[in-house]
Amino acid sequence: MLKTLDSVFRVPELRRKILLTISLLFVYRIGSHIPIPGVNVSTIRDAQGELFGGFAGLIGLFNAISAGGLDQCTLFSLGIMPYISASIIFSLLVKVVPALEKIQKEGASGQKKITQWTRLLTVPICIVQSMLVVIAVMGNPIPGGQHIVDPELYNTFLFKLMAVAGVTAGTIFLMWLGEQITEHGIGNGISLLIMAGIVAALPSMVMNYIGQIAEGLAQPQGLVTIAFLFIVVVLAVVFITKGQRRIPIQAAKLQRGRRMYGGQRHYLPFKVNQAGVMPVIFASALLAIPSLIFKAFEWDKIDSFFVYGSFWYVAVYIVLVYFFAYFWNSLMFQPSEIASNLKDQGSFIPGIRPGKRTAEYLESVMVRITLVGATFLAAIAVFPMFVAPGIDDGGMLASFLGGTTILIVVGVALDLVDRINSYLRMREYEGFMKKGRGRAR
Repeated sequence: MLKTLDSVFRVPELRRKILLTISLLFVYRIGSHIPIPGVNVSTIRDAQGELFGGFAGLIGLFNAISAGGLDQCTLFSLGIMPYISASIIFSLLVKVVPALEKIQKEGASGQKKITQWTRLLTVPICIVQSMLVVIAVMGNPIPGGQHIVDPELYNTFLFKLMAVAGVTAGTIFLMWLGEQITEHGIGNGISLLIMAGIVAALPSMVMNYIGQIAEGLAQPQGLVTIAFLFIVVVLAVVFITKGQRRIPIQAAKLQRGRRMYGGQRHYLPFKVNQAGVMPVIFASALLAIPSLIFKAFEWDKIDSFFVYGSFWYVAVYIVLVYFFAYFWNSLMFQPSEIASNLKDQGSFIPGIRPGKRTAEYLESVMVRITLVGATFLAAIAVFPMFVAPGIDDGGMLASFLGGTTILIVVGVALDLVDRINSYLRMREYEGFMKKGRGRAR
């Protein structure tokens, strides 16, 4: 491992990209601790999770998928969630609106236009969400009767304008930071920001649990169990994430003069988890809506059916994960377009007639693969609900084992390793994942 790290820093371009990425992530972590001016930081610290009451789990999910700090009322409270929302909106519109689909097919220029529109859409989304943060979070007292912001200061228009402008500027700065990492650093900047936010919260969770063990509130076996389960879950996520269904493709032979060209056989790879983490994010967000409505109207009897970890909560959660997995893949995967491209290139699947038959075959394969991927996502999503009750006061730490957090961290880490390996192969160095016993030149 040390030899591999030495090889990484021997490549000047790769060394520069890694150091730049680390520096920009350090800037993000510094900014995530800068509170909004006028906010009483000590009051938030003393609240210890009581700031949002029954919505603490939803806020934790929001922070995990957005690299934000909504529970700390910082300038990066919203994280990059508005940008992610704008990106998802345009990803769906491109598949639905023919004009946008035509622009996307223009190549780099079309993608540049869509990226610019995504940035512009991020601003109004961010303004609306920051207004909700100012009204819902800062305007209400915490259960102890204390206020996050002094009521006299909060009631002034200038403070609200300053808070909205500060949170919006923080999100735009994070969006710019992620784009700089993508362009000049290594890896996807937005994904790395989210991963950095998740990993940064892990040491505090571990230290809190160790403190509970020292005070006799928890058992040491719980920490060992969590560590063992973490290794098992990571191995399972890596196995499924890297898993592919390879469909053989035969290229047609072309004769030019006395020479025969083409005829090579290659593969069309389909990932087992084609939808990634999106079904879990959509299912979690949609499942939070009924709880918000029931709590707003004080329908406690109905809300009790959707308590986190209850039977109906788990059942509806699994159904939503399956639904969004098929929904997302149906939008992003177009078998007829793939079949048409193969036919135009003179390629075909052995034993399958080109055209309509190929499209039907690809669709049937994708349906079966999506079933496996959705089952895996559902299992990972509900895994913490069954593990947390068996661990004394380790629910927060156990929640790191499943759902969006572990999928994001492992997925981003694998992508980062692949990018580093590509640079090392260009320089003929051994990568992180060695194959065989051959030595690097």
